Amino acid sequence: MQVGVFIPINNNGWLISENAPQYKPSFDLNKEVALRAEKHGFDFLLSMIKLRGFGGKTEFWEYGLESFTLMAGLAAVTERIKIFATCPTLIIPPAFAARMCNTIDSISHGRFGLNLITGWQPPEYTQMGLWPGEEHFRNRYAMLDEYAQILRELWESGTSDFKGQYYSMDDCRVWPQPTGDMKIICAGSSDAGLAFSAKWADYAFCLGKGVNTPTAFAFNNDRLAAATAKTGRDVQVFVLVMVIAAETDEAAMAKWQSYNDGVDLDAIAWLAEQGAKDQVNADTNVRQLAAPEGAVNINMGTLVGSYSSIARMLDEMAQVPNTGGVLLTFDDFLEGVDAFGAHIQPLMKSRAHIEAG
Repeated sequence: MQVGVFIPINNNGWLISENAPQYKPSFDLNKEVALRAEKHGFDFLLSMIKLRGFGGKTEFWEYGLESFTLMAGLAAVTERIKIFATCPTLIIPPAFAARMCNTIDSISHGRFGLNLITGWQPPEYTQMGLWPGEEHFRNRYAMLDEYAQILRELWESGTSDFKGQYYSMDDCRVWPQPTGDMKIICAGSSDAGLAFSAKWADYAFCLGKGVNTPTAFAFNNDRLAAATAKTGRDVQVFVLVMVIAAETDEAAMAKWQSYNDGVDLDAIAWLAEQGAKDQVNADTNVRQLAAPEGAVNINMGTLVGSYSSIARMLDEMAQVPNTGGVLLTFDDFLEGVDAFGAHIQPLMKSRAHIEAG
């Protein structure tokens, strides 16, 4: 099973709580996370892009770096770990995105790949005059389909004459071509999102569910398998999981309870308000993100326990068919990456082949 880190490109990571570690993002912080992850044999790093936060007392995600430039910097200071940036496709034209990808491919010597997002939170884009309107909720994956086709044409041949409903290329040329096998990631969990992943993506990210219910995500693997049966492609699921670990189950659970006790209700209310704006796609993962019952950790699957308990639950996840890996977040990223590498990973049967550097 592959293991990646969802690096802290925005403030406070993925815990919407006054009792969680409070910090601003910086290149130095993410560089240290990246170097520690590479030292411990992690497989990849991925950064999201968030253009407006949720406010509240914690100013959650109001401070954020830019994904391409951050990952270019991390590509330059790492040697082996794979690097994925996230592209906000409403803002960056596909040919320009292809050129940026090719540049980071050159910096990383073939270790770069791309996560494509459609955009779902209107204030991120209305603040810049770039929100296309409510119809975007209906046609966003049709737009992304054209976007991905242009990317693939430019990466494979360096040229594109694609003509579509949303994009039109006229003898578009983007050279040099990438040296590595450029992988595409998509995190859409609606039927339209999974259909896109089955057609274009190499990996499909999905949210885990619940606390200490490691295999609750399996239904998404089944849904993706049904979609790939129509395209004949092999697309693996990578599960987004938060790890809160300590030497004992009791100590880990005490931390988790403290984070819940300090929940930033105003920030969560903003998240819920934004998540409700898509009235077209009832099955989008934004619904899960904004669900009030677990929004302190943005409703991602959370593993809370001792090092041995976390290792056991991750091994259970690895046994779910078509699971390619996990994308991990931590309550404290520096301590969390080190604890995973030193105490959890050595106990995992699904990581027995890994040797830390």
